[in-house]
Amino acid sequence: MKLIFATHNQNKLNEIKSQLPTNIDILSLKELSFSQEIPEPYLTLEENAATKANTIFNCFNEACFSDDTGLFVPALNGAPGVHSARYSGPNASASANMNKLLKALEHITDRKAYFQTTIALKTANDLIYFTGKVYGSIALSKKGNGGFGYDPIFIPENHSESFAELPLAIKQKIGHRGKAISALIAYLNNL
Repeated sequence: MKLIFATHNQNKLNEIKSQLPTNIDILSLKELSFSQEIPEPYLTLEENAATKANTIFNCFNEACFSDDTGLFVPALNGAPGVHSARYSGPNASASANMNKLLKALEHITDRKAYFQTTIALKTANDLIYFTGKVYGSIALSKKGNGGFGYDPIFIPENHSESFAELPLAIKQKIGHRGKAISALIAYLNNL
């Protein structure tokens, strides 16, 4: 089975490819020479993921999926949330986003947070969503060198290490993206 993954994010692509069975062949936007950025102007992960999946499906007329992920901190009214990638501004670096979040939580004791990934799978006949969540808290400072995005400051429940300190296999098993991908794989295996 061939699927297009509608992303320019190499870290996401690597993480997802490592979880997929060998009978699912993933094509990246880079492999398709598609360099256009697809805007994510919406207020929900579902809308952003659907927009990317629909855009790519309409360009290539091939089954595709996209994801959108957010880090939600209830004590900050859900921020950074759907704007996680641009929390500290357009084209923000992961480091700048983490620094802004740590600063916002500087005097807040409730550091509970959760990551959520929503995948939109677009086929000729359907648009189907798969969601994964992981609960945890925001660390007081960055910890670890692995992962990407907010991984160095997110500590999942029942762990003392940040996502950046955990082995990739554990992160994939307990993490938001891993859960969403597992749901997608289960669906594809039943086709």
